[in-house]
Amino acid sequence: MSRAKLFFDSSVLVAGAISPTGAARALLVLAETGLISIVVSEQVIAEAERAVARKAPRALSAYRRAVRVAVDRILRDPGLKAIEKHHKIIRHQADVPIVVSAMQGDVDYLVTLNRRHFIDDPTVAQLSGLRIGTPGDALDWLRRQGLLANEA
Repeated sequence: MSRAKLFFDSSVLVAGAISPTGAARALLVLAETGLISIVVSEQVIAEAERAVARKAPRALSAYRRAVRVAVDRILRDPGLKAIEKHHKIIRHQADVPIVVSAMQGDVDYLVTLNRRHFIDDPTVAQLSGLRIGTPGDALDWLRRQGLLANEA
């Protein structure tokens, strides 16, 4: 059985790295044990590093360890042509490269804590062809797919 590939945006990567509990942390642990695959983009890494440095500088080493251990693939940021082609995929233009990266990464799920930009607007999922949800939603999806035991 192949592992599910989940694209994390920076909000999930930060939450999972600096919090000892919660669904984002659980997903990182699942990736560390090899049960799922985490994919991010260069932009996600840069945004997350800045956010951790600003919000929880003492957690920078834990964040960097999480990236080293849990992240399977770091995608190059999409080029300008791809971003221009998909500029209407999400209203918040700063998030276009994130959605395009997830699309190009051939992932099973885009995981985000940004409800307003990604989840509350169903056209983002429709236009991108991606499943999009919170870390809790992603855990539920993994269970429904039979990829996790119910205790995870």
